[in-house]
Amino acid sequence: MRIILRLLTTALGVATAAWLFDGIRFTGGPRQGWEEVEKNLVPLLIVAAILGVITSFVKPILTILSIPLIILTLGLFLLVINALLLLLTSSLADALDIGFKVNGFWTAVGGAIVITIVTWVVDGFVGDDK
Repeated sequence: MRIILRLLTTALGVATAAWLFDGIRFTGGPRQGWEEVEKNLVPLLIVAAILGVITSFVKPILTILSIPLIILTLGLFLLVINALLLLLTSSLADALDIGFKVNGFWTAVGGAIVITIVTWVVDGFVGDDK
């Protein structure tokens, strides 16, 4: 149950980032309204799953390797790591022909911030099972 909740939370964050930034988008299909949600629901869940797996396995390694930069920038380098993970998700989704694009590093930084904030807010409302 916790994995499904985490997947839905990440999907909501990705959907919000795609809604706010023109550089984060799902290709093909309608661009607004309920038709867009229906067309992009499965790709959105797949992208959220990819981002979750990448965050689970790659982020700890990158974080450990970049501890000096994280300390030097007082934690702001974690935004760079999150942006790079979002760009990696975009590349994998493109390779798997899912139709998810992130255009540029700064768009990825903004998207990473939005995804993080939305995830925090939703987790705050839903709470933890413990």
